[in-house]
Amino acid sequence: MQALKAGIDILVATPGRLMDLLSDKCTSLSEVRFFVLDEADRMLDKGFEKDIRTIADMIPEDRQTLLFSATWPEIVRKIASSYLHHPVKVTIGSLDLSANRRVTQIVEVVDQKQKDARLRELLAKYHSSGTNKIIIFVLYKKEAARVEEMLKQRGFNAQGIHADKSQQERTRVLDAFKNGKCPLLVATDVAARGLDVPNVEYVINYSFPLTVEEYVHRIGRTGRAGKTGIAHTFFTTFDKNHSGELIQVLKEANQEVPADLMKFGTAVKPKEQKHVGSIDVNKVSDGHLTFDSDSE
Repeated sequence: MQALKAGIDILVATPGRLMDLLSDKCTSLSEVRFFVLDEADRMLDKGFEKDIRTIADMIPEDRQTLLFSATWPEIVRKIASSYLHHPVKVTIGSLDLSANRRVTQIVEVVDQKQKDARLRELLAKYHSSGTNKIIIFVLYKKEAARVEEMLKQRGFNAQGIHADKSQQERTRVLDAFKNGKCPLLVATDVAARGLDVPNVEYVINYSFPLTVEEYVHRIGRTGRAGKTGIAHTFFTTFDKNHSGELIQVLKEANQEVPADLMKFGTAVKPKEQKHVGSIDVNKVSDGHLTFDSDSE
C-alpha cells in the first residue's frame, strides 16, 4: 500500500485484490497506458465481469489493450473481437485448440469406482522413487481433500491445494512442492494456470475438467522449458460430452486415441453460452460462466 501511494511503474494484480486497493484509495489508474489481461479467456468467460468493468472504466481510453492466452474458445474469441478496436492477432503454434507436443497424452477410460485403485497403481509405476514431482488434478474441493487424505493414509507424501485453503496455506504447500519436500500435489484447477514448477514429470487427471481448454492448461504443467512429460487422464462415462473435442486435441498432437474413447463419439457439441455481458474497455467484453460453488 505504501509503494502504491508513493507511485510505481508496473502493477501486476488479480482483479479482486486490485479492487480492494482502489477502494482504499491506495492508487489511481488515471495514468495507465497499457492494460493487459493474462489468461484472457478466463478473464472474459469465467466470472470477473463486475471487477473488470470497474477497473477498465478507470483507465483512459487512449490506452493499448493486450490479451494473452494459451487457449481461445470461439465464444470468447467473438466477444473479444467485437470490443477491440483495430486488433492485431499473433498466434504461436496452431490456430486450433492444441496441446504441447512434448507431452505424451495417455487417456484411459475407467469406471468411476475404480479411480482410487487405479491412481495408486499409477503412482506405484510413476512415483517409485518417491521423490519425482507429480500433479494430480481433481475437479472439486471436497474431492481434493478426500484424495489427499486417501494418499496420506497409504503412505504417500501428498498435500492439496484448492480454494478452501487460505492464501498462506496455498503458498506453503506450493513452496513445499517446488522444493521437493512434498512431491505429490493434489490440486483443483486453481493450479491449472500460471503454475510454473520446474521438472514436473507427470500430470494425472484423476477427474476430467469442465472444459477441454482447461484440460490443455492442466497438462501444460509438465513438458515445460523444452523438457518432455506425461499426462495420464481418467475418462469416465460422466465425461462423454467432451469426447469429440478431446479426440481432436489428441489427433492434432499425434497422440494415440484409445478405442474405448472413440466409442463415446467424435462429434463436437456446440458450447452453451451461459451468460454474456459487455464492457466498453477499448475495449473488451466479459462473459460469466456459473460454476457449482464446490468447484476449485
